[in-house]
Amino acid sequence: MRTQVAIVGAGPAGLLLSHLLHLRGIDSVVLESRDRAYVERRQRAGMLEQGTVDVLRESGVGERLDREGLIHDGLELRFAGAGHRIPLKELTGRSVAVYAQTEIVKDLIAARLAAGGDIRFGCEVLAVDPSGASVTYRRNGRTRSLDCDVIAGCDGFHGVCRSAVPSLRTFERGYPYGWLGILAEVPPSTDELIYCHHERGFALHSLRSPQISRLYLQVPRDEDLARWPDERIWDELRTRLAVDGGGWELRDGPILEKGITPMRSFVAEPMRYDRLFLAGDSAHIVPPTGAKGLNLAVSDVTVLARALTQWIQDGSATLMDAYSDICLKRAWKAEYFAYWMTTLLHIDPAQDAFGRRLQLAHLDYATASRAAATTLAENYVGLPL
Repeated sequence: MRTQVAIVGAGPAGLLLSHLLHLRGIDSVVLESRDRAYVERRQRAGMLEQGTVDVLRESGVGERLDREGLIHDGLELRFAGAGHRIPLKELTGRSVAVYAQTEIVKDLIAARLAAGGDIRFGCEVLAVDPSGASVTYRRNGRTRSLDCDVIAGCDGFHGVCRSAVPSLRTFERGYPYGWLGILAEVPPSTDELIYCHHERGFALHSLRSPQISRLYLQVPRDEDLARWPDERIWDELRTRLAVDGGGWELRDGPILEKGITPMRSFVAEPMRYDRLFLAGDSAHIVPPTGAKGLNLAVSDVTVLARALTQWIQDGSATLMDAYSDICLKRAWKAEYFAYWMTTLLHIDPAQDAFGRRLQLAHLDYATASRAAATTLAENYVGLPL
């Protein structure tokens, strides 16, 4: 079997890359270890930068996003018992959209299948050969080989593609806390996201739709989920998100899902070796505080689609050769912003009282200074693709 581009992983990175290549007349095969039902129900990020929204719209898969997505022109930083709005659109001319990654994946799968795209679910990729440009995988108990011109490693942090890059340099930072996240069947208590710094720990009120809320609590990195029954979660959210003088109330309701995610930062360099290109979580992980993970994946494959098109159609390798440098430049800026947001808003158990006063001073500056607020807003809505 042979194709022009073998794509490992049917997450948003792999699916969008396949879709973008199809629009340019380039064939691809997507290999995914899980079945379609599993892929379409994985709960992940839901905040889209303006550039991500533009890419989805321009590629023809933004219809449901425009119909069901929630456009946000601002966000709130809440600390010391008071809320402070950052007017994203006023400061940058751009907005963000709330639209769950699961819905993007559904839209992309539907678009690829409608166009006759080749997505092979239930394929366990055993090895990739960057020099020979082939992928070995197992499906239904049978081992097969897929030959190609280029391999795109979109198989996430635990995939096999990154390990196929020799002399890979990795950079990593762990944080002493995690996020306890819940998906609740209750209308959101806010129209825009609330990022809250509290002496008991960080809290975030996000949302998925007019009927579904997504909320998070800072907990110890190794916390036992069994210690958090539903009632305790809601009580802690009410405590951390409270504002002085009242006037705001947190709605609660049935919790549909809950889990704990450790916080970490990770970057692998380079993102290309021979004819293997890494994209998305296979190359970098960011703390979710800055809402950059999904958006970085979209940025990677947008660059990669342009590079492969130039090489396949025009014979020029200029963009292919620059791919890693272009993507890493953006990735490290996103890593810094996510690190900044994370350390600014969370309570480090090893931090002293002096450090906590510095956090409050920085938050006050970020909300009182238009210049500081603009820096936050520019990074949050996304740097140009």
